[in-house]
Amino acid sequence: MREEPAAPTPIILGIDDLRPLPRATRIARTSHEGIQLLQEHRDSFIDELWLDHDLGGDDSIMPVVTLLEEAAFNRRPFHIGTVFVHSANPIGAETVVRSLTRWNYQVRRATA
Repeated sequence: MREEPAAPTPIILGIDDLRPLPRATRIARTSHEGIQLLQEHRDSFIDELWLDHDLGGDDSIMPVVTLLEEAAFNRRPFHIGTVFVHSANPIGAETVVRSLTRWNYQVRRATA
């Protein structure tokens, strides 16, 4: 009897300063850490990317959004199944959704 190969573990990344995000396989707590995390997975398929707009103090998700936008502009978008925006900041969340949707990322507003 042959064993079926195990399905690959999904890559679920989260960028949020406070929430535990139990589904995430890796979590970044700042925009700087988020950029590093995405760069580590640059050539991988990311099943889910969870984004919070406000990351504490003056930090926000916008540097990460800029990275994703620039990659798409340069015709090398990140390979992401779905981006979930789960911010308590409705204006910031809508900005993220609008920005990434414009570049053909699949984006959904969600609660974490």
